[in-house]
Amino acid sequence: MAYYFYLDKILLPIAPSKLELQVNNKNKTMDLIGHGEVNIIKKSGLTDIKFDARIPHHKYPFATYKDGFKNAKFFIDEIEKLKINNKPFQFIVSRFSNTGAVLFHTNIKVSLEEYSIVEDAEDNSDITISIKLKQYRDYVCKKIVMSKPGQGSISSNRPPGNNHPNGKTYRVKKGDSLWSICKSQLGDGSLYKK
Repeated sequence: MAYYFYLDKILLPIAPSKLELQVNNKNKTMDLIGHGEVNIIKKSGLTDIKFDARIPHHKYPFATYKDGFKNAKFFIDEIEKLKINNKPFQFIVSRFSNTGAVLFHTNIKVSLEEYSIVEDAEDNSDITISIKLKQYRDYVCKKIVMSKPGQGSISSNRPPGNNHPNGKTYRVKKGDSLWSICKSQLGDGSLYKK
């Protein structure tokens, strides 16, 4: 099986041996009185992606170079550009069978969250870059546009409602009850339910 890993337009020369995609959810569990624990399903969270990429210092026959051999510094510089650009990019993994048939693709818009570089003398001085990506979703902020300057207003007055007093008020004193208040104000203590 053949793998091709792209970070934006950069084809990694050696496909990582392991890829981890963690598909997150934002579901919440709650305890309801009389019903026990329930699960409230919400929209899915963002996917986390992790892998280690081996970047050779020397040209290997098993490595893939789309535009000819590029040294490790080229890949380090390109990955750093992805980090400092503060823009999302496409992460693509293409999978092919031994016969060349397409198995499936992973194609996600991502941001580069972090990366670390490890050099090991026992590994022919090649470097390994541990990369963490996070799925990126496009979003738009809403704008409020006023047709003409100065038009429109903000009111802090409370709109009229059904609970406003009818002109007759009473200040509750210590020892009062609803019955006694209704008796003194309405003449009938049995109206306290109203």
